[in-house]
Amino acid sequence: MQSVDPHNGKNFWKKNSKSVPGSMRAVYGAMHPPITRSPRFSSLSPSSVNLLGDVVQWQYRNQERSSPRKDGGPKKQESGDSFQDYQESVNDAWDCGDDEFCVISDVKISNRMVQSAALSVINSHRSGQLGTNTTTIAELHTQIPPALVSAESTETVTTSHSTVNNTHTSTAVISLEGMLPLSRLDPSAATHRTPVISASGSERDVAKQDKFLELIASSNINLPELRELSWSGIPPSVRAISWRLLNGYLPANVERREETLKRKREEYWSFVKQYYETRHEDIHQDTFRQIHIDIPRMSPLVPLFQQTIVQEMFERILYIWAIRHPASGYVQGINDLVTPFFVVFLYEVVPKDENLDTYDIELVNEEDRAIVEADSFWCMSKLLDGIQDNYTFAQPGIQTKVQQLRELMKRIDINLHRHLEKHEIDYLQFSFRWFNNLLMRELPLGCTVRLWDTLHSEPNGFSHFVLYVAAAFLKHFSQQLMAQRDFQGLMLLLQNLPTSYWSDSEISLLVAEAFRLKYVFADAPNHLQANKK
Repeated sequence: MQSVDPHNGKNFWKKNSKSVPGSMRAVYGAMHPPITRSPRFSSLSPSSVNLLGDVVQWQYRNQERSSPRKDGGPKKQESGDSFQDYQESVNDAWDCGDDEFCVISDVKISNRMVQSAALSVINSHRSGQLGTNTTTIAELHTQIPPALVSAESTETVTTSHSTVNNTHTSTAVISLEGMLPLSRLDPSAATHRTPVISASGSERDVAKQDKFLELIASSNINLPELRELSWSGIPPSVRAISWRLLNGYLPANVERREETLKRKREEYWSFVKQYYETRHEDIHQDTFRQIHIDIPRMSPLVPLFQQTIVQEMFERILYIWAIRHPASGYVQGINDLVTPFFVVFLYEVVPKDENLDTYDIELVNEEDRAIVEADSFWCMSKLLDGIQDNYTFAQPGIQTKVQQLRELMKRIDINLHRHLEKHEIDYLQFSFRWFNNLLMRELPLGCTVRLWDTLHSEPNGFSHFVLYVAAAFLKHFSQQLMAQRDFQGLMLLLQNLPTSYWSDSEISLLVAEAFRLKYVFADAPNHLQANKK
């Protein structure tokens, strides 16, 4: 066991099980919160500062490790699972709620007090550390999308109470928004956001659409041919029926489709009638409360998902799924997996000249809304059937993927792998969220929809090919990551990779590289041995 430096914040991330190759560490989702909390961060919970988000923790920890301890004595290393510490510190998938007060170790902390304290910490850190920090403002400036960087030297930080202006002499100042995860940004700031689904009228797209229509109209669809045609992207007008077919929800035989859809949709609504009223019972109220808290946080940059009717639809979908899958129950992150199906099926019933992002769902008739909801439920269920070990206790499926990604990166980009290890970056710290949410938190929703075209087309796409997508994704940012010279700079970038302006073209390049990696390494199983050190 390495010695513990009480002033080194990086020790907070070290693995307790480093000496045991392939050891499995407990991972806690919504159903299984950690038993103990580290008192080190009990006074500044990230879950009680939704606006300031992850950046507060980094600034707070950096200030703490750079300041001498008042008591002068070494601090005893906290015992317990290292992932429990990680879970409390950075991953926004484990927020405890957005109540007025967040209860931590029986102590109530006002959100207003926390925001005020966090702002003070940031300002103090900025004045005391800006000149000596290894990762300079100019270096971080190159990693943030241009629209999120202020060209002036004045930075504005907004809290729920007031607006504070701070003036610096640096050549470029990153706004606080630019340092936050994209999921935390105010929707009004996303003026250049790519639409969730946009139809293209090029001759090539029209020709491809005709091929899809011809294939779908056949009496018995050739699924391998449909997969091959879908791999490079599906035209929006035929994406809904293609996803139903590729997902296994819709039969390939045209004569069975109507009967199957009618039966499955009626079955879903019978589940709603049977189970939904139990959501307030003692045995289920915690599950429903967690769902109810998570829904408003889902795709906050898309106004569609802030509509009450939409949120109620998602609550029903997730609650019914959780009740019918007691082995895992509801785990935070599953809510994100509904959104691609929902927008694709909604696009099918919304006028094509309408902007789906802002469309008022009350304009959709009740029967069509019921179809969208039922089909989203069944397709999400089909997807999760293939990756359910990602969401059972300790989430072993995700832990295995994290270890496999580590071994794969050693072979495809050894310099980046060594750079991460040198600065004590554990793959669990950033890639757990990638696999938990299938990269949805890292990409704009429109890009996720395009990525899922390929994942639906690949055999075991969501359980196997997604590993190579994650490897290609990490490799894509290798140059930017290598430019970071300290732990804090690396984690800030990994938690907020600049993808907000990605489009279908970037995703096409990403999946092409992922396919290349799969072709090269899939038949070399040694890189997938998660228990190999």
